[in-house]
Amino acid sequence: MIGLIVGAIDTLLLFLRPLVFVVGAVAAAGAITSWAVRTRRLSPFSPIARFVRENVDPWLVAPMERRLLRAGGTPTSAPWWALAAVILGGLLLISTVQFIRNELVMLFMASQSGSSLVAVLIRWTFSILRIALFARVISSWVGGGPYSKWWRWSYQLTEWFLAPLRSVIPTIGMIDISVLVAYFGLGILESLIVSALLR
Repeated sequence: MIGLIVGAIDTLLLFLRPLVFVVGAVAAAGAITSWAVRTRRLSPFSPIARFVRENVDPWLVAPMERRLLRAGGTPTSAPWWALAAVILGGLLLISTVQFIRNELVMLFMASQSGSSLVAVLIRWTFSILRIALFARVISSWVGGGPYSKWWRWSYQLTEWFLAPLRSVIPTIGMIDISVLVAYFGLGILESLIVSALLR
């Protein structure tokens, strides 16, 4: 059963990678054209400008522009931020699907070789904690916080071990390295626990 699911995911990835590339290329063309219209490098009265305002800006640029204006940014940079969001979203989608595939392969190999399924569950737990750390870093870049509905889960999963680390590890200038220390610490702890279980 797991082998069939992994095969289906491999087929999905085969189509997903070129699809993400095409979507990124289309978004890049739209972002460049929108930026050219906004900065008057293309005439705002040309047919291209009208096409961009009617077909590109509503789905690509306008949502990012609203966020930028609320944050005090300039509307002319909205196409570039929108393009970055599309590229990052595509990479995250591929990475997530690849991650799920790899975890299923690990589960399949553990069940076939008689390895401990407890070790697999421990690996999954540590993987989820590392994903939460990564999400927490991204939330700090995009203005999320512990009370945001999109990012609250990452704070709830990580604050219990980050708070003690922050009280011990000094910041370097304005940079808090406790997340980095926690990330590598989780990897070391996972290796120790899994190796102890498999002995």
